[in-house]
Amino acid sequence: MKVAAIQMVSGCDVPSNLQVAAELLEEAARQGAELAVLPEFFCLMGHQDTDKLAVQEAFGQGPVQQFLADRARSLGLWLVGGTLPLATPDPQRVHNTTLVFSPQGLCVARYDKLHLFRLLDAAQSFDETRVVLAGVEPAQFTLVARNGQRWTVGLSICYDLRFPELYRWHAAQGADLLLVPSAFTHATGQAHWELLLRARAVENLAYVLAPAQGGLHENGRRTWGHSMVVDPWGEVMAVQAEGAAVVLAQLDQARITQVRARLPALAHRVLLT
Repeated sequence: MKVAAIQMVSGCDVPSNLQVAAELLEEAARQGAELAVLPEFFCLMGHQDTDKLAVQEAFGQGPVQQFLADRARSLGLWLVGGTLPLATPDPQRVHNTTLVFSPQGLCVARYDKLHLFRLLDAAQSFDETRVVLAGVEPAQFTLVARNGQRWTVGLSICYDLRFPELYRWHAAQGADLLLVPSAFTHATGQAHWELLLRARAVENLAYVLAPAQGGLHENGRRTWGHSMVVDPWGEVMAVQAEGAAVVLAQLDQARITQVRARLPALAHRVLLT
């Protein structure tokens, strides 16, 4: 199955970001991708955190969700909508949500980010909890590829990457592929991004597909980028340093079978709680 990690450098205007996303998704489809995954907050990287509140949507309706459904259907893709802000009972907070759309344009899975990012140092500070409400449970979906193979896909978002227990849960539920749409800061990405992605692949013997925001944004923030696909042995199959791009890779379930037979570490676990 060919997959695409869509890297973006999203700005402060939702329609402009959707136009860029549309062009990149069309390129992914032309290149034969069956699954395309957009980065975290592909639809908006605002001047301030509270800008998310102005563009939040109720689950099941809104222009960003309609965009995702329409593109999935028109391009015949499984489309994972990076993340977008969805409404919560608290009008001052939103969920940071991944939505999955089938090639028929149907929303088949939802995941609200569990782990919320906070970074406090002399140079910069981030606190996602100011405007985001954490989710309460993990989520997966099943994808049937064009060749009839079934893929169990585990959902996660950005900062989740630092919490291996989430990915252990996905592995225990049979995940073959782990998705990590992200907007890593330049500093944390430079230090830890590839290290963590490869670790999650190796320890769970699964593919990892990680589309990211990558570059200098309109709001002055710089994200690390380096969208990549990692195989179950931890080898980087494809990567894009910065800039809007489509990062393609061919996934093979035989590779998963081979690696898990060679080193059946998942069956060797002792501490299961």
